Amino acid sequence: MPITDLLERNSKLYADEISLVEINPEVQEPQRVTWKEYSLIQPAADAPYRREITWGVFDEKANRVANLLLGRGIRKGQKVAILLMNCLEWLPIYFGILKTGAIAVPLNFRYTANEIEYCVKKADADILFFGPEFIGRVEDIVPAIGHERLLFFVGESCPSFAEDYHRATANCSSAAPKILVDDEDEAAIYYSSGTTGFPKAILLKHAALMQSARMEAIHHQTTHEDVFLCIPPLYHTGAKMHWFGSLFTGSRAVLLKGNSPSAILETVSREHCTIVWLLVPWCQDILAALDRGDLKPEDFQLDQWRLMHIGAQPVPPSLIRHWLKYFPHHKYDTNYGLSESCGPGCVHLGLDHINKVGSIGVPGYGWETKVVDERDCPVPQGEVGELCVKGPGVMVCYYKDPEATADVLKDGWLHTGDMARMDEDGFLFLVDRKKDVIISGGENLYPVQIEDFLTAYPKVHDVAVIGLPDPRLGEIAAAVIQIKEGMTCTESEINQFCMDLPRYKRPRKIIFADVPRNPTGKIEKPKLREKYCGVRLVEAQNQA
Repeated sequence: MPITDLLERNSKLYADEISLVEINPEVQEPQRVTWKEYSLIQPAADAPYRREITWGVFDEKANRVANLLLGRGIRKGQKVAILLMNCLEWLPIYFGILKTGAIAVPLNFRYTANEIEYCVKKADADILFFGPEFIGRVEDIVPAIGHERLLFFVGESCPSFAEDYHRATANCSSAAPKILVDDEDEAAIYYSSGTTGFPKAILLKHAALMQSARMEAIHHQTTHEDVFLCIPPLYHTGAKMHWFGSLFTGSRAVLLKGNSPSAILETVSREHCTIVWLLVPWCQDILAALDRGDLKPEDFQLDQWRLMHIGAQPVPPSLIRHWLKYFPHHKYDTNYGLSESCGPGCVHLGLDHINKVGSIGVPGYGWETKVVDERDCPVPQGEVGELCVKGPGVMVCYYKDPEATADVLKDGWLHTGDMARMDEDGFLFLVDRKKDVIISGGENLYPVQIEDFLTAYPKVHDVAVIGLPDPRLGEIAAAVIQIKEGMTCTESEINQFCMDLPRYKRPRKIIFADVPRNPTGKIEKPKLREKYCGVRLVEAQNQA
């Protein structure tokens, strides 16, 4: 069945139960609530701004969006783009689009005006919903896109070049539109994260979205009583598909607009969250705050928090060992996936495999995996090759890009571009991105392995290893190291610590600088290469 059927089911079974809560810890004063069906709650003078919505109202609002779009001529198979920060309006708009049979096109909130224009045109989107944070960027491209497309503004003080979304939906019917949508219909276009160049448009079916919802609930044993804390941006498949577990079980989710350690722990405490998906940088920040004594676990109500899981990037084993010292009762899972595989979970560690920390796990529910060489032949167990996945969540194609599609989709197998190996128990270990492998003096260096090692050094907050050109070796490994707040560190300290690495794996350049990550936590290595490849740096002295 299509993913919209889950929302309609929840609206019947749990009409008056809370589906979504929005919290903004940076706002203390109540703001005007445009939709009267939303509840604004201020439980204490120092409490953050908080709104909530029931499953019944969620579905009604999605129906109003759908009927608005149908009234403006949107038909099955057309595309509608969303450019919003996380908010209560986000998901009703998304599901309203799907209820028309149209294709939802979420956009990255970091896109520049030119990138927004490119992605709207690439997807052939006929309508764009956008929020107040994007007025300037959208206004810049109105001459290029405004004459051919409808623009709906979601917020207060609507700019003159757009229509007010709340007013436009106010008089639309809240009844479900009579549009037949099935599993094989195309549902969404998600853009790749952009860490590998300009984003590709990834086309997914309703069947892929349903696979993610069912799989998430199964993997994390989600029940109707769980409360999921969602912090990453909803435009990304990672956040959306993890939230699908809440949709599948009709359970509550909290959208937190902020990722400071105090905001996360306070929200878990106040909202009684049981499942929290974190990115590596946020885990590092929480642990650093706990280590410094800035936060103390006993000051929060955390007993109900049962699961902490991570995805979007390789997870250093030392990070999880550190985490479990503070939260020994937590179940832990890591989820691997791509937007091309409908988000996280095509490979997952599983709640009962803490002994395999460092592995990305085994094939997820409904998925198959293989590790292959350059000729697409399976490699022997323990050897490194490219990870391929096959299952009901694989994308239809890269929209309007048959050559790129053919490069990664072969006989139903999605070639991920990630290098991995499988151990004797069948658990997969991510080694690195295929394109990030550093070939130094004929040896293959896998940056993730070096990053995991360096992360264990007590003064290191974050690290990224990149290859820099070298006239003799071809490339050398350079470690960009972000030191923990309030600490100092020297090259000689790092070099001494690296003596436990095989000599060929030791980074030959040490750069102390911030490590840039995108909204989903992935290291933005192209930015680092651009910044440092053309700069002459002092080579770190590695002793034999």
